[in-house]
Amino acid sequence: MGSCPIDHSLSDVKKKLAEQREFLPEKVATDLAAFLTEEKEQKVLNDVFHLLKKYDLASVDERREREQKLLRYV
Repeated sequence: MGSCPIDHSLSDVKKKLAEQREFLPEKVATDLAAFLTEEKEQKVLNDVFHLLKKYDLASVDERREREQKLLRYV
């Protein structure tokens, strides 16, 4: 993921998850939603946001890579 100067809030990340949820495997979406029930470090929020951003447009291989990274957080 490229560097982004914007800090994303927990609310931003939850909204991005809601937007991408239908494209994510159910386990990833469910585990991530549970993970996002409490505040997280800013770096974690930013990383998760960018892994979710444009997930629906990513190739199959890119999606798998992102899913692995998301699951490492949960």
